[in-house]
Amino acid sequence: MKETGSQRERPRIVVMGGGTGLSVMLRGLKQKPLDITAIVTVADDGGSSGILRSELQMPPPGDIRNVLTALADVEPVMSDMLKYRFGAGSGLSGHSLGNLILAAMTDISGDFVTAVRELSRVFAVRGRVLPAAEEGVVLSAEMEDGTVITGESKIPEAGGRIKRVFLEPTHVEPLPEAVEAINEADAILIGPGSLYTSILPNLLVPKLAEAVVKSDAIKIFVCNVMTQPGETDGYTVGDHLQAIFEHVGHHLFDYVIVNNGEIPPQVQEMYAEQGAKPVQVDMGELTDRGYKVVADTLVLFRTYLRHDADKLSQHIYQLVQNWILRRR
Repeated sequence: MKETGSQRERPRIVVMGGGTGLSVMLRGLKQKPLDITAIVTVADDGGSSGILRSELQMPPPGDIRNVLTALADVEPVMSDMLKYRFGAGSGLSGHSLGNLILAAMTDISGDFVTAVRELSRVFAVRGRVLPAAEEGVVLSAEMEDGTVITGESKIPEAGGRIKRVFLEPTHVEPLPEAVEAINEADAILIGPGSLYTSILPNLLVPKLAEAVVKSDAIKIFVCNVMTQPGETDGYTVGDHLQAIFEHVGHHLFDYVIVNNGEIPPQVQEMYAEQGAKPVQVDMGELTDRGYKVVADTLVLFRTYLRHDADKLSQHIYQLVQNWILRRR
């Protein structure tokens, strides 16, 4: 982290992932004095994003829209409007207004990256939001039985155990700004989010993974609280990390942040009906493999279980600050 005279820049943190978990965490991180760059997957092919991707030949906007909304400095009513999903209409049903705005701006500006940049300015986004690549990618999974499932939205529905996931095209080029952000980062944060369909698609972009491996930034993994049916059934925290290691070929992380708080039995029962269970923290396995573990009660339950954004962001900020102080 560079300093100019007595004026010190904010620590630069790169956050990689996609999905709801990432957005929840970013709402906490944007309250900290951090320079945030979010690198977001472009593998989504379901729902509104899938339709717009197919019909308009644009990258899927859904995960980008969630992150823009999370980092935006706008009135709550504007945030609600961006998230609003039409429930009727032969062409509008299922689409979120934020996705349609991104699609419109892509058409107006001529490309998706410029559209994201312009909307970031309009919505006073605290940080930068970058797609992992300029084009949408197709995510496929090879299952343990040898079956290959093509399409991000279809993978969790396959019902088998995932052996590996891969991108097409294999050698997709990352956004240059994303590589530059990783190279300049003081901290790289990966997770929370769907392991195989939100986290790994970013790390399967070759030059992004290479940049993360080479970086001397502090690298932190935030593990999901619950397993995800069709993706991580029965997985421990160590299993999540092992899957990343097998795909990337490197021991990436210095720290792992996990929830060790009790989840109420009635909440566990609700999730068990969907096939989800709390992710078990295999502490001995993690420490034996050289990870430093930060464990705390990090869950909140309202309608759904979510990370406690305030507590989680405070742990992350403290780790980054301590890392920088040790390097001086």
